[in-house]
Amino acid sequence: MTTRTTPSAKPRGTLDALTKLVLRNTIRNPMRFVGLILLGYIAFIALSNIIAGEYTLELFVRQLIFGLSQGSIYALIALGYTLVYGILFMINFAHGEIFMAGAYFGFFALYAMGESGLLESQTALALVLAVVIGALGSATVAVLLERIAYRPLRNAPRLVPLITAIGASITLQQLFLRLFGASARRYPDVSLYVLPDVFKTLECSVVDGAEVCLGMDLIRGLYTVDVLGLTLRLRPITFIVFFISLALMGALWFIIQRTKTGRAMRAVAEDKSTSLLMGINVDRVIVTTFILGALLAGAGGVLFALIPGNGQITPTMGFLPGIKAFTAAVVGGIGNIPGAMFGGLFLGVIESIGPSLLGLDHQLRDVIAFGMLVFVLIFRPTGIFGEILSDKKV
Repeated sequence: MTTRTTPSAKPRGTLDALTKLVLRNTIRNPMRFVGLILLGYIAFIALSNIIAGEYTLELFVRQLIFGLSQGSIYALIALGYTLVYGILFMINFAHGEIFMAGAYFGFFALYAMGESGLLESQTALALVLAVVIGALGSATVAVLLERIAYRPLRNAPRLVPLITAIGASITLQQLFLRLFGASARRYPDVSLYVLPDVFKTLECSVVDGAEVCLGMDLIRGLYTVDVLGLTLRLRPITFIVFFISLALMGALWFIIQRTKTGRAMRAVAEDKSTSLLMGINVDRVIVTTFILGALLAGAGGVLFALIPGNGQITPTMGFLPGIKAFTAAVVGGIGNIPGAMFGGLFLGVIESIGPSLLGLDHQLRDVIAFGMLVFVLIFRPTGIFGEILSDKKV
């Protein structure tokens, strides 16, 4: 005799199973229960501010755009953390200083091109060269760091390279401090005007009695735009940084997945001893890993400094972005490349939107960013994409 299940039986069974799962996890880890209460309270505050009209759609869109731009920088740095961890199972805490070194190399490149007149006559070319020089300079520092500080300790207990990385971070900070001083250096004010025939009313001035319009300034411009009934104040540089970062991340993904070098990196990440027996030069692969991560961080340092408001660089500027990028890597799943990309963008958006959404001072954005790390570790200790890594290495 066949028993027919009523339509409500399956949802009821699913609900009971879900209830048991929540109760079991709460008993095993009471912090999850506390985390659920805090998340509920945060959601209540955010919803109350939205209903009260204190947080508008225009503000959300503006902060979302800025958050994606800032988050893309975090993602570029986070990829260096996750690449090195995937190969060596160590956290390179000096990676924030690799980011800082790129900003310095880009600064000196722009200064030299400004002195030669290239920055004024060929602005676009000068900016591209600054990004390339910053990336190459960071790669050089990373190679020296790997060869001098990390390679001799490759077979040491894990705690030793970790302490060494912290020492390398302090050493690089002090080295740049002694070489270039503690005073902040400011990137030159650069303007890159495009499409004067299209944007006929932008950046206009009177020259010799005639009105001259230069077009849109991609670097320092700030323009009011009406989009779907929303009045937004936007900077073109935020879109440029975001799309350049996406292109760089896409290039890295292609290298890892589609090239011989990428296959060698994945093999070494899986098993170094077997890779060595198969004829793979493990030392070369590790150096390549440091170079790829440093190229992204160096380019990110120059892009970060080109954003108006971020133009000042110091020997300690890499500490906070480095820690946030590490947080992004952990949130996404340390060792997982898509996780690092997602974690960086997610963290940038959260710290941009969070303070206004919760009615807090914007100076508390760091508290919100690191608070998200705590919540992720409570509910998913392996990171959002960490489950992929547990089954198959990136």
